[in-house]
Amino acid sequence: MKDPALIFIVGPTAAGKSEIALCLAQRRNAEIICCDAMQVYREIAVASDKPSAKARSLVPHHLVDVVSVTEDFNVARYRGLAAQAIQDIQKRGKTPLIVGGSGMYMAVLLDGIFEVKAGARIEDSSLLTHDRLKTLDPQAARKIHPNDSQRIVRALEVAVATGQPLSRLQQKREGLWGTMPIKIFALNRPREELYQRVEARVDEMFTKGLVEEIKQVSALSLSVTARKLIGIPEVMGHLKGEYDLERAKYLMKLNTRHYVKRQLTWFRRDKRLTWIDITPDQSPEQVADIIAGAL
Repeated sequence: MKDPALIFIVGPTAAGKSEIALCLAQRRNAEIICCDAMQVYREIAVASDKPSAKARSLVPHHLVDVVSVTEDFNVARYRGLAAQAIQDIQKRGKTPLIVGGSGMYMAVLLDGIFEVKAGARIEDSSLLTHDRLKTLDPQAARKIHPNDSQRIVRALEVAVATGQPLSRLQQKREGLWGTMPIKIFALNRPREELYQRVEARVDEMFTKGLVEEIKQVSALSLSVTARKLIGIPEVMGHLKGEYDLERAKYLMKLNTRHYVKRQLTWFRRDKRLTWIDITPDQSPEQVADIIAGAL
């Protein structure tokens, strides 16, 4: 059976996406495009849990190690690089397999993005309220939680900069959805198992030299986006003497669990996804079989 033109494997951190995607890619003449906010950075290997050298020798991986932590990296830049990789892979007669946990990166590929010129910032914080958003863009306000300050600010600044509601501009975006056959699979595990896998992964990162990696990275002039990556602020707090190593581990585990919750919330909003619930006894090969059977 012929594969779709594009396949996504997404889901929360520690769900097992990388191993399962590697199995599927080897069977389906596919190349992997990483959909991950950390793996794009060259200097971060341990904290980002990058695909191993062996995995990359078995299947080509794209959008890994493409920028320095000194550079800002945003969704527009990701979309441009990913779109080029998709085109190159398809030209060679292979299937792009987009793999990762960034719901935002997935969304810009599927649905497009719009640019707002710089200078649209609202300096008066008293104007950055959900009630004001209800006035300027009622449709966006209905979709954005009153406590989601980041999205409220974004929607208000877009409305002020363009004179148009964010919800109307979003309707004008152009993405890949509808232009080619696309299948999107979201992996999940029981919540308690996910959290156990998160904690085991964090412990392994510290064993593999996470502290030394962040020490080297912290000597650089980190970009705004790089400074926010999970692992960097937690370990830097320890390096500054603010707390001990166990506290750094605890904070990293806690923040990763919170990130898992946000990932699941994001992906569950998108009804285009086919969910696959993985049981503890299933191997990556077995899950890859399930996905292959659903293509």
